[in-house]
Amino acid sequence: MFQSAWFIARKDVAYLLRRRETIVWVFVMPFLFFYFIGTVTGGFSVRPTGADLLALSASSDAGFLVDELVRRLEKQSYRVVRAPTEQELARYARQLVVPMQTDGRSFTEAVLTGKAVELNFMRKGDELAANFDQVRVVRAVYGLVADLAVLANSSVPVTPDALAGVRAKPRALSVKVVSAGRRLDPPSGFSQTIPGTMVMFTMLVLLTSGAIMLVIEREQGLLRRLASAPISRGSIVLGKWAGRMALAIVQITFGMIMGAVVFKMDWGHSLPMVALVLFGWASLAASLAIVLGSVARTPGQSIGIGVLSTMVMAALGGCWWPIEITPPWMQRLALAFPTGWTMDALHKLVNFGYGAEAAVPHVAALGVASLMMGFIGSRVFKFK
Repeated sequence: MFQSAWFIARKDVAYLLRRRETIVWVFVMPFLFFYFIGTVTGGFSVRPTGADLLALSASSDAGFLVDELVRRLEKQSYRVVRAPTEQELARYARQLVVPMQTDGRSFTEAVLTGKAVELNFMRKGDELAANFDQVRVVRAVYGLVADLAVLANSSVPVTPDALAGVRAKPRALSVKVVSAGRRLDPPSGFSQTIPGTMVMFTMLVLLTSGAIMLVIEREQGLLRRLASAPISRGSIVLGKWAGRMALAIVQITFGMIMGAVVFKMDWGHSLPMVALVLFGWASLAASLAIVLGSVARTPGQSIGIGVLSTMVMAALGGCWWPIEITPPWMQRLALAFPTGWTMDALHKLVNFGYGAEAAVPHVAALGVASLMMGFIGSRVFKFK
């Protein structure tokens, strides 16, 4: 039985991997989705590591305190651009204006003589991002004020060298930031896109190419010829399932290696359980392909059902966006779909730092569902 099934599986997967559309959707499209969607959503829940542009408007004779302020803004991950005119200043979303003094003194002279000087910070765009920018700018300004107070108390003249000396001193009070537990913020960028794309495309390929092949073989009489061979019905169904399972394993293996090598994806410390979750998902998708290929009457019908069901389950199961950002009722709804079971397990193992035991219920559910759909597929499988 197993020898015959293995023969059928080898022939099926070899044929599928020679088809251009299979190659495109197994190897090319997932890579493109990894890159474009992962890059676009890289800052979805966390701030990018690159410097943000901030335009600074100050007179040319403002003095060395402006240069000192620029250094502190750069430590807050800003790239400060001097904007001497209002037209140039208006081009930037973040604007910091150092006002000119009406009494003819420079900004530095006014501050060192104890005059209150008000800096104007303006931020266009999202209110939450503006609040974060305000915190960063205020931190730079207050840091400069604190160092000026230190020099004033020590009776040391305020000069660029004196400020540099204060900056170089170790702080008496420091804050050490460490994780207090598992990650809480939703995954974004490649950590969301790569698992989600793998889950979606595995199902899409098997419910289209994998199912269509059965429909075509039945229409062309190939399955009837196979039924006349000295091979049991069980061996034929198992071979067809194993062929699609092998295709899914090729696709998943390629995606995991590509994610790790090209996009530096960290698959966590429970890699064997991650592989087991994806194996369970591939098994269920292969069983669904057998069912769809057996009940669909035409290739067009198979494509329509396969694409529509994949898109619906991918969207509601959390393949397109982290389900953790949705309302609680939608998070509960996601667990009604096998895509939701798979993505929940992958997020726990890869992104939230859970141990392998956290995914045991998900693997069990995928295994049971795969057996159930496999049994249904064996019953509805037909040769003509």
